[in-house]
Amino acid sequence: MTDPDPEPVTSRAGHRLGAPETLGISTLDPAHRPPAMPAGRHVTIRVHMLDDTEELFDVSVKASGKVLFDLVCRHMNLIEGDYFGLEYQSHQKMMVWLDPIKPIIKQLRRPKHTVLRFAVKYFPPDHAQLLEELTRYLFALQIKQDLSSGHLTCNDTSAALMVSHIMQSEIGDFDEGQCRSHLLNNKYIPDQMPLIDKIMEFHSMNVGQTPAESDFQLLEVARRLEMYGIRLHPAKDREGSRLSLAVAHTGVLVFQGHTKINSFNWSKIRKLSFKRKRFLIKLRADGNSSYQDTLEFLMANRDCCKVFWKICVEYHAFFRLFEEPKPKPKPVLFTRGSSFRFSGRTQKQVIDFVRESEFKKLPFESRVQHNSRLSPLPSPHHQKVPKEVSFVPPPPKIAIKNIFWNTLSHLGIQRWFKHFFTRSLVLELHSIYTFCLMPWQRFPTDKAYFIAKELLTTERTYVKDLEVVTVSFQNVVGQEEDTPDSLKKAVFSTLEPLHRFHSGFLRELEQRLALWEGRSNAHIKGDYQRIGDVLLKNLQGLKPLTVNLHKQGDILTELEKACRASRRLEGLCRDFELQKVCYVPLNVFILRPLHRLIHYKHILERLCKHYPATHVDFRDCRAALADVSEVVEQLQGSIVKMENFQKLLELKKDLIGVDNLVVPGREFIRFGCLSKLSGKGLQQRMFFLDNRIMFNPPSRNLSFSRLFWSPLSYLLPPILCLCVSFQIRESEDEWGVPHAFTLVSQRQSVVVAASSLSEMEKWMEDIEMAVEMAKFNNGPSSDLMSCKLTDSKCPEELSAEGESEEDTLTSHTSPERAASHRGNTMVHVCWHRNTSVAMVDFSIAVENQLSGNLLRKFKNSNGWQKLWVVFTNFSLFFYKSHQDDYPLASLPLLGYSVTIPSESENIHKDYVFKLHFKSHIYYFRSESEYTFERWMEVIRSATAPSCRSRVQNNKDHHAH
Repeated sequence: MTDPDPEPVTSRAGHRLGAPETLGISTLDPAHRPPAMPAGRHVTIRVHMLDDTEELFDVSVKASGKVLFDLVCRHMNLIEGDYFGLEYQSHQKMMVWLDPIKPIIKQLRRPKHTVLRFAVKYFPPDHAQLLEELTRYLFALQIKQDLSSGHLTCNDTSAALMVSHIMQSEIGDFDEGQCRSHLLNNKYIPDQMPLIDKIMEFHSMNVGQTPAESDFQLLEVARRLEMYGIRLHPAKDREGSRLSLAVAHTGVLVFQGHTKINSFNWSKIRKLSFKRKRFLIKLRADGNSSYQDTLEFLMANRDCCKVFWKICVEYHAFFRLFEEPKPKPKPVLFTRGSSFRFSGRTQKQVIDFVRESEFKKLPFESRVQHNSRLSPLPSPHHQKVPKEVSFVPPPPKIAIKNIFWNTLSHLGIQRWFKHFFTRSLVLELHSIYTFCLMPWQRFPTDKAYFIAKELLTTERTYVKDLEVVTVSFQNVVGQEEDTPDSLKKAVFSTLEPLHRFHSGFLRELEQRLALWEGRSNAHIKGDYQRIGDVLLKNLQGLKPLTVNLHKQGDILTELEKACRASRRLEGLCRDFELQKVCYVPLNVFILRPLHRLIHYKHILERLCKHYPATHVDFRDCRAALADVSEVVEQLQGSIVKMENFQKLLELKKDLIGVDNLVVPGREFIRFGCLSKLSGKGLQQRMFFLDNRIMFNPPSRNLSFSRLFWSPLSYLLPPILCLCVSFQIRESEDEWGVPHAFTLVSQRQSVVVAASSLSEMEKWMEDIEMAVEMAKFNNGPSSDLMSCKLTDSKCPEELSAEGESEEDTLTSHTSPERAASHRGNTMVHVCWHRNTSVAMVDFSIAVENQLSGNLLRKFKNSNGWQKLWVVFTNFSLFFYKSHQDDYPLASLPLLGYSVTIPSESENIHKDYVFKLHFKSHIYYFRSESEYTFERWMEVIRSATAPSCRSRVQNNKDHHAH
């Protein structure tokens, strides 16, 4: 038997991966005991590691596979080793996993001449479930291997993005000459040369990322790929078509080439078996399913079938079971079928063990990252640590936790401390300990830093929104023959330069914030705790693009004209709006550049208000504010006009049969729900108010989120023309209906009731304003009265509360569960929430857009979930991270209330606010006092009624 601490024959993998000296015990085994080594002859076995080195291990020929695997994990000090395995090529030339139960001698025919490969065996759905930095690093090495070998196929953008994160981890921050030279000397993907420029562009955006952060981002990109963690096994169906089978945490997958054509979830599978070379999947009975009860696939031979069947059994047990299955009792006389079973801990057991034994873990020392300008070109596999560096990076969090518990251990109070103190108190004391021990890891607390961070987070969302139009939408309409050249030219020539400019601006913001936080080149002296110089430089660079900003209205006009001329193009645009990436109406994306200028203005106003006149950043911020204010003033008239035009276009899609809604001179004022008093009592109706008329379609088809006119409209014209004689009076006492008021015109009178007092006041104020505006018109408007109404049957009214958007927002939300249509349109939300929204509310919402990370908690849950949240268009949109292309779920806020949790709710955290509507309650937690105030401010702009002063300002604007 080998000595517990042998002299290394080769360089130790543990040191190369950054792990400390081992303690001579197995960190994989829950009892922390050395692996049992049987007596007998020993043999040396070679294991190829994930960093492309080979390690030698001395084991007994009678030892089981688990003994060898434990030695490998102990060598690296790997705690979460259950995700990995040892694979080798069998005598049938197939790659198989080493069975942990069987003796090695029964699996390897020639152990001395067989090289085993240490590799990832189980790929979890979310790498956040990997609790150790070392484990994530090993997963990153596996992704790197799969990329270079061609197993992980993806599009060029994803491949370039992943390579950029690998390079950031290996050579550090971007330097153009070094980056290009490194790519020419190292091959990360099979066809790398055409993507070098794109890789370098992505690498330049990763400035400030530590190796651990780069590994995390690499896994974040990889886990969304369809081929992530997939190992294809060739097969054929009953018709002889060539297919491939694979297994994942969700179940068994079927591929044709590299395209997934079918999947069978574990919950649908009743049994997996094989007979000779036939692989059989027996499904549970389902009356709605078109599949047969038993699916049959033909593989090359029986051995191929058995290998794949074993992998399926292990995947199912690891991800679906709570604990290791017990072995079946051995039969007395004879056996039937295979005796193979899953051996080892399940994923749940691994996670529970690592969390419970956190104080026992040894630190994984971060790899020292070279400064690209000071050190020679390093090899991707062997990086030499310089003897002297001017900046010592702080130890990782796990090291601090280890120091914390070791301190208690030296004092002899570790067990006593854990026994008598609650978990929450332990965590709080640990946080205080970490705070005192690591002052360099604390983020800046200056308000200017959080204002600059808001600028960065919102700029990330803005650039993503520009890509929706310049990339996604342009690809859709650019290839359509019915698209006029004028529209193609307007979209490309106007928005493409803006996208290039803001992409560069975003990179500069990320670099400055990284320097401000001390995450990038922190040893370089310089005053980087300011943002005014970056804003001034870029806003001056934006001035030549003012011409492009003036053309935003032309794009809307050209698009509307082209859609009216071509039904096919109109259908393409409608289908594009139903895609997940188009999370708000298409026209809103087109107007984003105009709205972004207003955001810059407000951010600079807050900076100038915060800084004293003597601050080094004040002069640049004031100059930048003057520049952006000048541009906003020039575009103000166009902004107001285009916002009104965009809202009319959006409502036109939801009002079927109203063809003349978008006409010159019409100004939208309010849209929403009122209850109309009729012979059948109060019935909920949708009302539309502009500066000429007020009308109400009598029903709504919830299936298609559209409003329809019915034949009853001819019996009771739903149009009220606003003129001098139009009157409005409160009628609560007259009719005995709460919040009721009467609309009296020349032809008829209508009694309506609002859902609340504030709603009634808003409607009455806006109607009075509309009457005043109608006095300046040339009499009653007849364009809508003369239009031909659609003769469609009135669908039955639906009164059920529609809260599907909350139901989809769970901790297990996946893109596949997202709805196939946008359910957060203003028509949909106003109907279900029985509320209304005005043009002044839209204008306020444009000024109050926000992005950033929030911690979310359900009413009855305990943990907090970190999400990237975007507030726009009266809704919160939830993402896993800011790099996601589309949201996981959304929460429209009209009708909601925002408050601070009370003491009785037991939310003992700082900076927490509560959103509630009827029985729906959500808690959100922000990172600082400033971000808490900002989220409260912007959310209140969507949930609280618009104040009278702003409405009055809107009246004055329309009057002039």
